[in-house]
Amino acid sequence: MFEREIEETIEIAASPSEIWWQLTNFEGYPDWNPFIIRAEGKVSEGSRVAVTIKPDSMPALTLRPKIIVVDPERQLRWRGRMGVPNLFDGEHIFLIESMGVDRVCFKQRERFSGIFAPGTLNVIEGRLRKSFRAMNDALRQRAEAAHATREAARAARESTHRP
Repeated sequence: MFEREIEETIEIAASPSEIWWQLTNFEGYPDWNPFIIRAEGKVSEGSRVAVTIKPDSMPALTLRPKIIVVDPERQLRWRGRMGVPNLFDGEHIFLIESMGVDRVCFKQRERFSGIFAPGTLNVIEGRLRKSFRAMNDALRQRAEAAHATREAARAARESTHRP
C-alpha cells in the first residue's frame, strides 16, 4: 500500500507548555491559525473532533478525525479518511521537542496512505507544505508573543517586590 509523509519544522522561542496550550486551545484557532481555521471537540484519545482546514488557495474542507495520541507538551495525533478506509487516509501529527529552556522544535507532519493518495498528493502537496509553513509561522508568532508578555509580567512582579 502507498504511504508518504510530508513534514515542516520550525524553532520557536517558547516553552513546550505554551506550544501545547496553543495547539489544544481549539477555540483560539480562528484568531491565529491560517490552515486549521476551526477545530471543535475534546482533546482526548479516542474522541472525534471536527477540523476545518483551508489549504493554500483551495476551498475549506471539514474532516472528523479521531484523536489517537495525546501526550501533553510532546505530541498530538489524529487520524482521518476521505470516504471508506484505504482510499485516502491521513494521520496528522504535531510534535513538540524541547531544545532547552523556553525553546522548542515544532514539527507538523502528515502521513498519507490509500489508493488515491499518490495522485491526490501530486496535485496538493505543494499547497499543503505552504499551509503547514504558514501555520507553523503563525504558531511561532503567537507563542513567542505570549511568552514575552508573561516574562514581562514576571519581571514587573519581581521588581515591585524588591526593597
